[in-house]
Formats: sequence, C-alpha cells, structure tokens
Amino acid sequence: MDSIGLDLHARESQLCILTEEGELVELRIRTSRERFLTVLGARPRARLLLEASTGSEWVARYLEELGHEVIVADPNFAPMYATRSRRVKTDRRDARTLAEAARLGACRPAHRASDGARQPLRRLAQREAVGSLPLLGVLAPDPDRIAPGRREGHRRYGDRRLELCVASRKH
Repeated sequence: MDSIGLDLHARESQLCILTEEGELVELRIRTSRERFLTVLGARPRARLLLEASTGSEWVARYLEELGHEVIVADPNFAPMYATRSRRVKTDRRDARTLAEAARLGACRPAHRASDGARQPLRRLAQREAVGSLPLLGVLAPDPDRIAPGRREGHRRYGDRRLELCVASRKH
C-alpha cells in the first residue's frame, strides 16, 4: 500500500507519495475537493497521514469517501517527526516526514468526533453566531412582513432559515 503525507494549508497543500516500489512523488496542489479528486481519486487505496488542524476534518472525510485510509495525527506526538531534518522546516519536508511516518506507523491518531457528536457542536456554534449579531431584536419568518422588498441581513443557519432585521447604524 502506498503511503501519502499531506501538509495541509488553507489555499495550497503539499503532497508526498511514497509508492510500494520506492518511488517518491511530490506535488503542491490547491486545497479543494476538485483537486483532491483529480490527484487522489483514481489512485488505489493508500494510507494517508495529515496533522490535526482546522481544516483537517473535512479533508479527512472527503479522502475517506474516495476510498483511502486516512489518519489524522496528533501534531504533538514527537516520534512522528523522528526522520525529519532539524535544519530548515518547509512544507515539502513536512509532507515527506508525514509520508514516512505513515509508512512506519509512527503516529498517534487525534480524536475525531462522530457525526452524532458534531451536530450539537454545530448547533451551539450557530446559536453563538446569532447571539453575537447586532439585532433590533426582531426575528420573523417572512422578511416582506417586516420591510417589503428588503432582503439584507438574511442569514441561513442549518436547516432553518432565520430572517434577521439588522439595524443600520448611522454615525
């Protein structure tokens, strides 16, 4: 099975693929579903290792949908970096180190919340976002009943649509 290290970033990510035959392939790709599908979609099942970070969960879930074995690793686990050179830290070297750790099994998986555990967290985040908006205090199901023709200030949260009338501030 091939081993893949993914140094994940918001816009571009570094991939390092170590094949069973010993070939080393390094790529810099845009961090998007389309690009992951193009580069990794047709590949046979591989063990893919990436560090836990803000965007790691959606990437891990998507790569699992493509059929890969994905390990989201705890970045504080020092033995995972045993093969890394201490000279200069680059994305390319990090991806290579992650690929080697995937091949050796030298990683500690980070906790990943199940779908059932993620729903309440998502609802809490939505409530917090609604609570932090500057509101007139008006929530209504139909904005035309409040201000006909005005549709600014609408926000979509989860499955329910809340129409918010946001006070415009004049200074």
